[in-house]
Amino acid sequence: MKSKEWFNEIDKRIYSISEKPLLTSTIVLVVTAVVVVSISLPYYQENFHGFFGQVMAEAHGMVFDIAVIGILIFWLNKTGEKRSRIRAYREEIDDFRLWESEEAAFRTVGNIKRLNRHKLYDIDLAHSYLVKTNLNHVKLIGANLNYANLFNSVLINANLEGARLNQTNFENCHMNQTLLRKSYANGAIFKDSYLIKADFEKAFLIKANFENAFLMEANLRDAYLTGSDFTNANLYKADFRGAKGIDIENLAEAKTLYLAQFDDDIFELIQNNHPELVSG
Repeated sequence: MKSKEWFNEIDKRIYSISEKPLLTSTIVLVVTAVVVVSISLPYYQENFHGFFGQVMAEAHGMVFDIAVIGILIFWLNKTGEKRSRIRAYREEIDDFRLWESEEAAFRTVGNIKRLNRHKLYDIDLAHSYLVKTNLNHVKLIGANLNYANLFNSVLINANLEGARLNQTNFENCHMNQTLLRKSYANGAIFKDSYLIKADFEKAFLIKANFENAFLMEANLRDAYLTGSDFTNANLYKADFRGAKGIDIENLAEAKTLYLAQFDDDIFELIQNNHPELVSG
């Protein structure tokens, strides 16, 4: 019985040591050093200088291994970990894509910001539910947000340059100074949104809905506006120079065009037919 208890005690001690990596490493180092030095002792005594020279040569080789192979392995591990994290973020966005809930929206936004920290902007967010979220300053350059729902969200100073925003819902959003240059926002809904100083230069806005939107000082130069709805929109100081597909009668439904900039021929038509819109 005593021998059994003794063996059990030894087993417990060994197990407790194995749970402490630093202690285990120290014990292994001490035991290995004792064995190596004991075996090498005759060489120390007979030819110390020659043997020490060989030890130093091996030490230099070890330094080289650490410097080259160690750093390379470290870099490869870090790169692998980074790729795994990025893949996990993208997969989680896919998991929440069609789930219309507050948790899904905020988890997706968290993954967007994490991908941004890795300098990744062309994220697939098609059909994503992002209602009432904070996307201030995010970069979604070239991202796919087709049919996404961002109702009542905040995207101040966001960068959506070249993004696909077809049929995307931006109703009642705060998008002041948002960059939407060269974006594809055909059929997008910007109803009741704040788009002060937003940049839509060269954007495709065919049949986009800007009803009741605030577009003061917005840049719509060279944009494609065929069928866009500006009913009751505030277009004070908006820049329409070079825009294609402008419908004068549609613009006549706007709240104001005061100090808005147009090509000469368009401005003349507005001034002749609806002078009240461009007058102070």
